[in-house]
Amino acid sequence: QVQLVESGGGLVQPGGSLRLSCAASGSISSINPMGWYRQAPGKQRELVATINSGTRTNYADSVKGRFTISRDNGKNTVYLQMNSLKPEDTAVYYCNYAGVFGRVYWGQGTQVTVSS
Repeated sequence: QVQLVESGGGLVQPGGSLRLSCAASGSISSINPMGWYRQAPGKQRELVATINSGTRTNYADSVKGRFTISRDNGKNTVYLQMNSLKPEDTAVYYCNYAGVFGRVYWGQGTQVTVSS
C-alpha cells in the first residue's frame, strides 16, 4: 500500500511562487515515476509534470519555464516549484505515484489559489 500526502498549497498573488511537497510512504520504489496533476473547477484533471527515478522530466506546455519538478529519493518526496503563477493555475493539485502492475496512487490534493 502507498500513501501520498501533499502540502504547500495556499493563496498567492499573480506573479508569486509556491512550493508543493508530496511525501510518499509504504511500498515505494525510487525507480517508479511520480508526478503532479491538477483539477480546476468544472474541468478534468490534467497533467502538470512528471519525473522518473533520475532527472528525466515532462511538463505540460502551459507550465513549461515556470514550474520545476524535483525528487528526493532518500526522503520519498517529490516537489513542485511554481513560479510566475497565473490565475489560470488555480486548481487542486494532486500528487501521483505509478506503482507496479499499472496501479496508480493519488494524494488527497492541496488547493492552490492565484488571485489578487
